[in-house]
Amino acid sequence: MREYEIYPVNEGINSLQYWTRFCSPLKVIKNFIIIQICRYSPSLKLKSYLARHFLGMRMGKAVSWGLMAMVDIFWPEKISIGDNCILGYNSTLLCHEFLIKELRLGKIQIGSDVLIGANTTILPGVTIGNNAVVAAGSLVNRDVLPSEFVGGVPIRTLKPRQKNQEDGSHFAEAL
Repeated sequence: MREYEIYPVNEGINSLQYWTRFCSPLKVIKNFIIIQICRYSPSLKLKSYLARHFLGMRMGKAVSWGLMAMVDIFWPEKISIGDNCILGYNSTLLCHEFLIKELRLGKIQIGSDVLIGANTTILPGVTIGNNAVVAAGSLVNRDVLPSEFVGGVPIRTLKPRQKNQEDGSHFAEAL
């Protein structure tokens, strides 16, 4: 189950109209510029450096972002990615959901040795365990257990977890 906070907006206008009440416009401008550099830069070291030092993300060692990967523009500091992860091409990590009557805000926590396939969207409040694999084109709307292989819209388990195999190698045939 996802873990997020709910901020109701009962003024008759959708919650996105009030984004400046929730987040500083100057912060969003700064984040937008840094995120755009990260999206187009081929340098994985530069992306990780900018994410840590200018966006406030917690990033492990050897994190690889695919081209066009997008992190939350309002609250990137709520994203944590463990060591040796791959964030696939054009994937999106959202720490917020602006709905008609409410804002949902939650952390995204990704363990170590995780593969996030291309064009995947991760919703706020999701935790992805170590050695997990998320298939390309997926919508991650719930937590993913360690070593679980998931995919689809919304995600479902594609291959059962195997006990005593924490290195993720049992997914090699599936990929």
